[in-house]
Amino acid sequence: MSSSSTKRALVVGLGISGIATAIRLRQIGWEPVVVERAPSRRSGGYFVAVFGAGQAAARRLGFLDAIPDRSARANVTFTIDREGERKPGLGFGSIPGSPRLMLRGDVEQAAFATLPADVEIRYGTQPVRIEQDGSGVDVTLTHDGATTTERFDLVVGADGLRSSVRRLVFGPHDDHLHRLGYMISAFTLSQPLDGLDPQHGFTFFEPNRAMWLFPFEDQPHSVLFSYRTDDVDGEFIGRPVDRIRDAFGPEQAGPVLGPAMDALERADTFLFDAVEQARLNVWSRGRVVLLGDSAWCVSLYASMGVSAGLAGADLLGSMLQRHRDDVRPALRAWEAQLRPHITRYQEAGLDQRSFFTPDSERQIALRPVIARGIQLPVIGDAVHFLRRNSKATKERDVDIAHVA
Repeated sequence: MSSSSTKRALVVGLGISGIATAIRLRQIGWEPVVVERAPSRRSGGYFVAVFGAGQAAARRLGFLDAIPDRSARANVTFTIDREGERKPGLGFGSIPGSPRLMLRGDVEQAAFATLPADVEIRYGTQPVRIEQDGSGVDVTLTHDGATTTERFDLVVGADGLRSSVRRLVFGPHDDHLHRLGYMISAFTLSQPLDGLDPQHGFTFFEPNRAMWLFPFEDQPHSVLFSYRTDDVDGEFIGRPVDRIRDAFGPEQAGPVLGPAMDALERADTFLFDAVEQARLNVWSRGRVVLLGDSAWCVSLYASMGVSAGLAGADLLGSMLQRHRDDVRPALRAWEAQLRPHITRYQEAGLDQRSFFTPDSERQIALRPVIARGIQLPVIGDAVHFLRRNSKATKERDVDIAHVA
C-alpha cells in the first residue's frame, strides 16, 4: 500500500473486541488506528463470564492476570416469587465450566491498560464511506462535522451489533440481524436490595419473563431482566423502565421485583436492547473484516460473547502473521478455523433461551426439583460429572484461537 513496510489497520470500535484486536495487531508489528464513535471511553457494564476459550486468548494478549474473578464463593441461588418466598434455584453457577465472572468493564479496563501507549485512538469518529481495491482500503471518516479520507491495508469492524462497517460494506442491518423475540435490560446495583445477601444469587421466573440477580464476591448484584415479545420495535417506544414494568405487570411487583425495577429507573447506565444474532455467510470482503458482535453476536444467552471476541482478535493476528501479512488468504484461514466454533456458540444461545427465560410453568416448577437433586451426594456427583464432560461444556473451554 505504501513504501513503508509497516502495515496499517483501521479498527472501528473501542469495545473489548476492538481493543483486543489493536493489541494483537501491534504484537505482530502492524500499526493499528482505533476510532470510536462515542466521545470518550465507556466504563461500567453488566455481568459477563470469560470461559477457557477467552482466558487462553487473554493470556496471549497479555492481560489475563489483570482480569478479576468476582465469583461469589457461596455459589448459592434461590428462586424467589412476587411474595418473596424462596426455594432452591439454579443459577449461573449451575452452568458447567470454570469461567471467571465479572463486569464487562473489568475486561475492557484490563485490555485497555495493556494497549500500547503509541496506538492512536480517535474518539467521536466513525466511518461514513469505505472503498477498496487490490492494494488497500480508502476510508472516509467523520469527526465534529469534518471528513477526511485515509488509506489502510486492513479495516476491522469491531463496532458491535449494529456495525457501521457491516452496513457500509455488507449491506443493511435487516439483511444480517436475526431477532430471537426477546428483550433484555442489564445493569449493576449501586447498593444491595433490602433483605438479599449479595453473596447469594436470586432468580424470578414467570412464563416468558425472568429476572436474575447475579452475585459477586465484592459488590452488589448485577441485574438482568429478560422477557419475550411479539413486537420488538414497539419495545423501543418510550422509557425502557416503563417497558420493563409493562412486561412484568399488571400484577403487584412485590418486595424484590419492585425494588429492582425502581433501581433500574435510578441507574445512571444500563443496557436495554433486543436479543439478536448477526448471521453472515462470510465475515470478510476483500480487506474488510468483521469481528465480535459485528460478525456473529452469539447473544447474551450463550454467555460466550466476551470469550469469542477475545479469541477472534487473537486468532486474526496469528493468521496475518502466518500468511506474511497477505490479507485475503489470512482472512479466509481465520474464518475457516473460527466459524465452526462460533456456529456452536450461536446454537448454544438458541438452546439456552429457556434456561434464562423459561416459557412454561412446567419448566419453572422443575428448577427447584433439579436444584434439590444436585445437592444429593450420589445424584449430584453424577449430574456434575455429566455436565463437566458434555460436549457443550468442553466447547466453551476449547482454545479456538490456538494455531498449531
